[in-house]
Amino acid sequence: MPSGSNPEIDTVDRFYGGVRAVARFWLWFFFKRVDVRHLERAPLHGPVLLCINHPNNLIDSFLVGAVLPRKVHYLATGALFRNPLLARFLRAVGAIPVYRRQDDPDKMDRNVDAFAACHAAFDGGHVVAIYPEGTTHAETRVQRIKTGAARIALEYEARRPGALVLLPLGLTFEARKSFRARVLVSFGLPLPVHPHLAAYREDPAKAVDGLTTAIQDGMEAQVVHVDRIHDTAIIRAVEQLYRDELVRELREERGVGEQEIDMLRLSRSIVDAFNYFKTHEPARVEQIWQSIQGYRALLGEYRVRDESVRARRRRPPLPRRLLTPWEAVLGFPVFAYGAIVNALPYYIPRWLAQKTARKETDYATTRLLACMVAYPVFWGLEIWLVWRALGLRPAALFALTLPISGLIAYRYLVGAGRLRGQLRLGVLALRHGAVAKRLVAERQELMAELERAKNDYMAASRGSSS
Repeated sequence: MPSGSNPEIDTVDRFYGGVRAVARFWLWFFFKRVDVRHLERAPLHGPVLLCINHPNNLIDSFLVGAVLPRKVHYLATGALFRNPLLARFLRAVGAIPVYRRQDDPDKMDRNVDAFAACHAAFDGGHVVAIYPEGTTHAETRVQRIKTGAARIALEYEARRPGALVLLPLGLTFEARKSFRARVLVSFGLPLPVHPHLAAYREDPAKAVDGLTTAIQDGMEAQVVHVDRIHDTAIIRAVEQLYRDELVRELREERGVGEQEIDMLRLSRSIVDAFNYFKTHEPARVEQIWQSIQGYRALLGEYRVRDESVRARRRRPPLPRRLLTPWEAVLGFPVFAYGAIVNALPYYIPRWLAQKTARKETDYATTRLLACMVAYPVFWGLEIWLVWRALGLRPAALFALTLPISGLIAYRYLVGAGRLRGQLRLGVLALRHGAVAKRLVAERQELMAELERAKNDYMAASRGSSS
């Protein structure tokens, strides 16, 4: 992530810098990888308005603030400022309160002050971030955005033409609720505001609508956007089954490294192919969906995971199969140690998130915030106990082992889950060989149908572009 040491970059105060450093550490801990695309599109100085989709509550702000080397002034719902302590913290990090009709219908007039605060930040050459959808949500699309971002941009453009950079930004989570998943932060091309200025002076409402549409399109271009919720279910199912096959093809047949594979582009290609077949061959889409549902029902009936069936289809080389049990045996003491010293700070935040998160988009934020408290508290207590029992040096060595053993234990746990799934499928093959063969056959047929669909779509795309 950027270090913020460039002298041309908008200055960051110590408090914000400290909060960002803490956020970067916990994001590194919580996510397997944070990929950033086109950070160079974000100016290092001058007024900027970021328009961001909002899939994962407070984590969205952590991510944007962590990857940008400049201080970001977020527009935050006024409901958060009701708590005096939280309000003091939010103002210290530069947050600007805005009031939504559903939260504070009697305070809507205060949004004039919010606009003025945004313009003052722009005058100071700062970055302001807004979530134009107005609320966080779990859908695989950008919801219809509000007009606030366009109004802020046009009002400032009317005052200082050409000064403001309007930048769409997309956040895409591989798995919103999963620990050690991947996330993509993608910066779009700056959106021109000046072409809407003449219309704004003559008909402000029409100009605001036009710029709002441009912002919507710019945000959608940076995420995997699916128009309908029913379509989302089908596309997610195809992704879960087929994306690994596409990745394997890129790696083995085309020699593309894992770091070079653009997962957003891959997911967007699946969406484009789905939209093509939905328009031209809707019966084919329905047939594939019925096949997927039948295969999933069979998996659920025998409590088998798809990854176990996939692994059975493509068995690893013999040396690798012989090595895995030895790794499991030799790694068990490290796993046991890591599990013992990290069990409480790992499971308590997860349990708390499951019990208190009111919706899916709250889960990861609740878990991350609980981790930020639980790990220092439990690790501190354990280090203190070792220090009191054995002395300073053993306590220091013990402290170093805590994060390392925790990550090793987590990886071991994930591997054990995969092994358990493969063993369950192996037992099923011994007891009900016909069922196991049917699972493998149905998956093979699904993959063959998806492969045919991919080839047909690529042929049609080449034909339409020639």
